[in-house]
Amino acid sequence: MRCCLVVAHQTLDSPMLEDAMADEAVRDPATFHLVVPLFRPDDAVAVTDLQVRAAAQERLNRAISGFRAVGFLADGELGDPNPVEAVRAVVERDGVEAYSMVLVSTLPRVASRWLRVDVPSRIARATGLPVSHVEAPARVPR
Repeated sequence: MRCCLVVAHQTLDSPMLEDAMADEAVRDPATFHLVVPLFRPDDAVAVTDLQVRAAAQERLNRAISGFRAVGFLADGELGDPNPVEAVRAVVERDGVEAYSMVLVSTLPRVASRWLRVDVPSRIARATGLPVSHVEAPARVPR
């Protein structure tokens, strides 16, 4: 069974990402390894690194539980704040052969920092893996 690497943060719990994962699973059975880059909002001046890590871990835990509840085989980890570096580190650690592709989930083009710096293409160049991109609105955590 192939493993898809998923990198997302603000869009981690979006229906669009879930749909993209379902499309991959229908195409060929797959497991999913989520990488959540640590993210410090611009207005979070008084937030500590520990709080940033705890918030990201909670988001990751909720996402894994949600994906498993709908039938996906999913696990995950926190990563470097730079999404390209986060994915590169996982692929370097596990080996490129461990993953069949990378699924990058971003905010819509008008709001996405990741798209402004061309994260999907940069991940493809850094890993040599096929990259698929999905745009999804951020959702307010439940």
